Amino acid sequence: MRPSHHVPSDSDIQPNWRVILLLAPYLMEFKGRVLLSLLLLIAAKVAGVAVPWVLKLIVDDLDLASTAAIVVPAFLLLAYGALRFASVFLGELRDAVFARVTERAMRRVGLKVFSHLHSLDLDFHLSRKTGGLSRDIERGTSGINFLLRFLLFNIIPTIFELLLVALVLFKQFSFTFSVAVIISIAIYIVFSVVITEWRTKFVREANEQDNRSNTRAIDSLLNYETVKYFNNEQYESREYDQHLQAWEQSRLKNRLSLAALNSGQALIIAASVTVMMFMAAQGVVAEEMTLGDFVMINAYMIQLFIPLNFLGFVYREIRQSLINVERMFELLRVEPKIRDLPTARPFITSDGRSVSVEFRSVSFAYDPARPILRNVSFTAAPGQKIAIVGPSGAGKSTIAKLLFRFYDPNEGEIYLGGHNIRELSLDSLRAQFGVVPQDTVLFNDTIFYNIAYGNPNASREEVLRAAEAAHLKQFIERLPKGYETQVGERGLKVSGGEKQRIAIARVLLKNPSVLIFDEATSALDTETERVITQALDELAVKHTVLIIAHRLSTVMNADRILVLHEGEIVEQGTHIELLARKGVYSVLWQNQLHQESQE
Repeated sequence: MRPSHHVPSDSDIQPNWRVILLLAPYLMEFKGRVLLSLLLLIAAKVAGVAVPWVLKLIVDDLDLASTAAIVVPAFLLLAYGALRFASVFLGELRDAVFARVTERAMRRVGLKVFSHLHSLDLDFHLSRKTGGLSRDIERGTSGINFLLRFLLFNIIPTIFELLLVALVLFKQFSFTFSVAVIISIAIYIVFSVVITEWRTKFVREANEQDNRSNTRAIDSLLNYETVKYFNNEQYESREYDQHLQAWEQSRLKNRLSLAALNSGQALIIAASVTVMMFMAAQGVVAEEMTLGDFVMINAYMIQLFIPLNFLGFVYREIRQSLINVERMFELLRVEPKIRDLPTARPFITSDGRSVSVEFRSVSFAYDPARPILRNVSFTAAPGQKIAIVGPSGAGKSTIAKLLFRFYDPNEGEIYLGGHNIRELSLDSLRAQFGVVPQDTVLFNDTIFYNIAYGNPNASREEVLRAAEAAHLKQFIERLPKGYETQVGERGLKVSGGEKQRIAIARVLLKNPSVLIFDEATSALDTETERVITQALDELAVKHTVLIIAHRLSTVMNADRILVLHEGEIVEQGTHIELLARKGVYSVLWQNQLHQESQE
């Protein structure tokens, strides 16, 4: 059995705090901004801690002046306002300075994952769910943003502020007040962490159900035509609703557990503030503390618990962000099965110059129990047009996949221009091929964009010439918007024949050394097929052409026809030669003539 890629689900992954170290290199791109942000953070917290102290001085001054003429401590009031503004402004300035660091880190990691996914082999993408994969990337990049913002600017600053307040209370009053504050905060943190750990399973379950419903929705919408063909709109809605129902139940558990967390936190805050107020009130009654001291302690307790009030949420989100980022980095750790050898070299040839293609005793199987190709050998000389025909499941399309190195053969070697393709860099190898597949998928953009995709650097004139060579010119000129006509998602707004001709024009614009047509005329009517076949004959003069076909009428003019049967080449020769042998090809030809006459 071929090894399969395994990307763990949320339930497989535990928060890995080392993920934060993986983000460190992305912070170093803007060292100055990171340092300035930390300095602004410290300044903002110092200003915040100074606010209750100034408030105490104001209250004490007003209290002392109560028996005499009331004197407003103007300087202290101005200082109080300035410090309050500074604590907020410096925090906002810190966020503004650090924003570039966060956004750039998200961009760098997102691009790295995107590029890596394109480097992975076909097996990975055939086994992955597109909807779930897109959510993994989306949550991972958002997780980076959350980690950098809240871990650096919420958890760490809160701890710093707590230590400052404990130090102030110890210096101003007694060790008892510092211990009481630390114990209150410790109880609050332990409760928040324990309950958050308990409810994490509900959050994870909700995320998994969200993934499943999103994957189901995207899968259904991508197969819009199939849904319509079978009148299964109601069935799709019921299926989607079942996923949404499971998601609804998960969300409900999540909400109820959140209510338990918030209620417990509120109880601890109320109890802690009440105890501290009792201690401070006794100090005031005993004339060991002033009224300003009482106000200051109250202000400190409220000020400390405001950021801690979000601790459950922040801790849970940081924990989940660690999982999300870890999932994304897990994608980066998936190794492609097909990759360049350390000694791989680029394939060098003149642009568009035809080259030879050779299979030497190639055998291949996706599953050892079911061989696809058996000891296949053939050579296509430069400029030759070779056709590969045979019944469905004979392994025709697999030959194209092996040439492109989507897979490597289990046995045998493949050569391009006399070079073993394993020894060539993947980028330069794939640049030599132009493929028109049986099921062409177009981008949801204009006809011009889809043709120009074959060579994004091509001029408009070159794009128009490619369209004309693919016999698209008359069709496009009849459209109201011409080349700017939108083809719709996956090309659903153009017919199968038009879609194939756009794909052919796109490949012509790429101007590769080898053209591969994988059932490329299967969706065309007889007249269009005749025109495209004529165009293929013209192309064969300048390119090596491999035509994989089920309809034999498209390959009559091939220089050589290979007949595949159960993964083996059982016959080869020209159309006339193969008919004269009265073998497998002759039977296929007679069957198709009979089928066409019946139609």
